[in-house]
Amino acid sequence: MTISIWRFSHLMLALVSSLFIVLASITGTILAFEPISNQLQPYKINSNISLATTISSLSESYDEIITITTDENNFVVASVITKEGDSETFYVNPETGEKLGDLIEKAPLFKFTTNLHRSLFLKSTGRFIVGLVSFFLILMAITGIVLIAKRQGGIKRFFSKIINENFDQYYHVVLGRWFLIPVIIVAFTGVYLSLEKFSLLPETKITHTYPEVNSDEIIKTPFTDFEVFNNLKIADVKSIEFPFSDDVEDYYFIKLKDKELLINQYSGEIISEQNYPLVKLMSQWSLLLHTGQGTILWSVVLALVCIALLFFIYSGFAMTLKRQKATKKITNKFTKDEAEYIILVGSETGSTYQFATLFYKALIATGKTAYITTLNTYANYNKAKEVIVFTATYGEGEAPVNASKFKKLLEATTQNQSIEFSVVGFGSLLYPDYCKYAEEVHQLLNSHENFSQKLELFKINNQSFDAFRTWLSQWNIASNQNLKIQQPIEKRSSKNTRQFKVVQRMELNIDDTFLLQLRPTKKIKFQSGDLLAFRPNINEAARQYSIAKVNGDILLSIKKHDKGLCSSILSGLNPSDTIEAHIDYNSNFYLPKKAKNVVLIANGTGIAPFLGMIKDNHKQQHIHLFWGGRTHQSLELYADFLNEAKNENKLSQFHVAYSQEQEAKVYVQDLILQQSDFISKHLQEEGIIMICGSIAMQNSVLEVLNQITTKHLNEPLGTFENNKQIKKDCY
Repeated sequence: MTISIWRFSHLMLALVSSLFIVLASITGTILAFEPISNQLQPYKINSNISLATTISSLSESYDEIITITTDENNFVVASVITKEGDSETFYVNPETGEKLGDLIEKAPLFKFTTNLHRSLFLKSTGRFIVGLVSFFLILMAITGIVLIAKRQGGIKRFFSKIINENFDQYYHVVLGRWFLIPVIIVAFTGVYLSLEKFSLLPETKITHTYPEVNSDEIIKTPFTDFEVFNNLKIADVKSIEFPFSDDVEDYYFIKLKDKELLINQYSGEIISEQNYPLVKLMSQWSLLLHTGQGTILWSVVLALVCIALLFFIYSGFAMTLKRQKATKKITNKFTKDEAEYIILVGSETGSTYQFATLFYKALIATGKTAYITTLNTYANYNKAKEVIVFTATYGEGEAPVNASKFKKLLEATTQNQSIEFSVVGFGSLLYPDYCKYAEEVHQLLNSHENFSQKLELFKINNQSFDAFRTWLSQWNIASNQNLKIQQPIEKRSSKNTRQFKVVQRMELNIDDTFLLQLRPTKKIKFQSGDLLAFRPNINEAARQYSIAKVNGDILLSIKKHDKGLCSSILSGLNPSDTIEAHIDYNSNFYLPKKAKNVVLIANGTGIAPFLGMIKDNHKQQHIHLFWGGRTHQSLELYADFLNEAKNENKLSQFHVAYSQEQEAKVYVQDLILQQSDFISKHLQEEGIIMICGSIAMQNSVLEVLNQITTKHLNEPLGTFENNKQIKKDCY
């Protein structure tokens, strides 16, 4: 319930203020270029020039000096009486007194945009609205911080890696973290300047004391010898007003960035010194930080903040619409008391609901009576034989927003019959509380007198459809059913499709596995670890294959499945044939260039990307390969690559497990356990572990790795995942 309040608050604030934020962001982007254009003018000064030097140079060049100021661009402006008797104000060189140019006039575009940005042309009403929207932006930033912390699994994981579910979600969070502080600064200074405009801040009047001075007692000192003038740099002086007369009680009036000074025009003595109160200093800083005056770097940051705000508005609403579309309740064909299969869903973003809906439709297609709803609407089901739960986990093991009431409902509701249950958890292995809420639901049902377990808890990492298929296969066997679910077709732009020519296709080995070598017909960038997405026709979902880059070609290791459409087509290709496919870049699974020691773990065809990584190991990093296959004959497909790598010192060690050659089956995770000391030392020394292969293998390997790190290093595996020492690409 808590997360829904924060998300609802975040959304409502965005809805209320979105139009004004869009206007402020567009105008702010334009205005950010004003200080940049000003800074490019040739009026920059040597900031080390003393005030004494500046006054001296101007005194020699002009008949009288009235004021000297440094403007918001840190250019020196002099108001003088020339030797010809004319009164002029212009930019000067403080070192030579030379006139550099006339004052910069505000461009009409910037005048118009400034008025629109400040008040929307509504005067005081507009000023109030802008200030209120700035305050809302502060609240949006705060609620955004909470939502990111919740999503990441706690404030300590605020800057941990983000799961890239889709473009809008990923960059909404990434840019939110990058621009968090600048956004708060812009919003806070906007509020502060509005408060100042409406005189809602404490008054900051400064009063100087003017002591009585006997002119006969004063020894006249040349101003060039004034200590204060020589100690002050012109860049630190906001303005200096010169004495109007020769009267001893007429003083130099100097405004610095943090205080004001009265200087005796004869002795150079500081007559009065008054520091600015905090309110005034904050006003100065607010203006500087909100406008970027005088600095190109901060102006660029402000422009990027405005662009980021526009993206936040777009991506925020896009995510909301997608979430609403994904969680849109389908019309149940049967009521809850008519259905034999009850599907309960816990979903935060809607993605889990999509998997549950596919399963529901598959049941209906086979003539089953099914009912789908959220965990929060759990109730008594008169004819239910089985409950299937699909649930994600949010943040630090919390229930998704539509599952927060389930525990209480389960305790308060009595079923009239015994019901079987299965729980499917969705999450990411990057988070320490991976599928924790699914574990809680499984435990609650398992300990309930009306429920009996049908399948073990099944966890799905990063919404893997292949893993979902694996669970469905297990459910079909346990239920004596034959449900079929088609993977939703992902829309791809044809402009990204490329042609690839078959160079070589090896024959099927004992495991019905073969190697396929492809060459792009046009130059294209890719690396070992990227994915080749092949779609046999427009009505089928693309199948991804891990790429090994070998001498500029793509090498794939593919297992032919009896009913596998893609693998059947690819296994029938001949040299010179061409296929159309798409490269999916997978930068999170590249061989780290700076890592001195890397452990590669794979089973079956998962070895493919590692063959390319080993081949390209020209720096001779220490690479240790652990691989699991069925028999010695299974390895023959890759033997030439591995032998060559060993001879060229590109592969330090190779450990292999054969699961079908002895009575006691040995798997790759068993090899890892045997090398516990090596693995723990490897991780302790910041080594990298990369895993590629089946989901089942990945889960087993991760369990073993967690045992090793917990026992030998007193740390859970999640610590090393957070350090980005564990890379996974499993299916």
